[in-house]
Amino acid sequence: MKRAVAIIFLAAIILCTVSAQDYSRQLKVSGPSVYYQQVKNDPNKRLVEIKKYIPNIVLDIRYATTNNFTHHVMYNQAGAFTRLPVVLALQQVEAELKTHGLGLKIYDAYRPYSVTVKFYEVTRDTNFVADPKKGSRHNRGCAIDLSLIDLKTGKELDMPTGFDSFSKKAAADYPDLSKQQIANRELLKRVMQAHGFKVIPTEWWHYDFNGWQNYELLDVPFSAIK
Repeated sequence: MKRAVAIIFLAAIILCTVSAQDYSRQLKVSGPSVYYQQVKNDPNKRLVEIKKYIPNIVLDIRYATTNNFTHHVMYNQAGAFTRLPVVLALQQVEAELKTHGLGLKIYDAYRPYSVTVKFYEVTRDTNFVADPKKGSRHNRGCAIDLSLIDLKTGKELDMPTGFDSFSKKAAADYPDLSKQQIANRELLKRVMQAHGFKVIPTEWWHYDFNGWQNYELLDVPFSAIK
């Protein structure tokens, strides 16, 4: 009986994998060579390393560790990249937050499309995981997962949930929270929106850059980013 259940479970995983991989054929996803040409035609489409533009920003790239919802290492390096206009906007966010004694902590930024497919193989809850049929704004280099830290202590501010929580409390407007959690969440929202970002409804930590539609879906590994 146990063996039969295991076989059924394995078959379900295989079917999900094949189905998810098939979605990539329905989209225009650019690999390294096409991406290099896109950058040659429009330098603003270049993926850049956030740390090189904001040296003091704190990185906690969860998908380069097992401390994430998949419990597996998904990135072979702890990289944080965005399109050039996105990081320039983040510079402005960081500068404004500094006047409050605060800074940003980045959990994730650009994400290769192939990793989005793997996430969908783990869970098909599209409230929290992008549908491979559409791709993710992370795949476009135009989405950032982040939180606030106190610059003096280096500690994260109290937020509604931890990163990558699949809880209802993670919603950007969830009301049943402490006053401090709401104040911290709304401060992050206000500053990010003032500099060209918009939070998504289901995740307080996920912000899309305005104009993300102008950037292609990419499946460029971190090692191929020049």
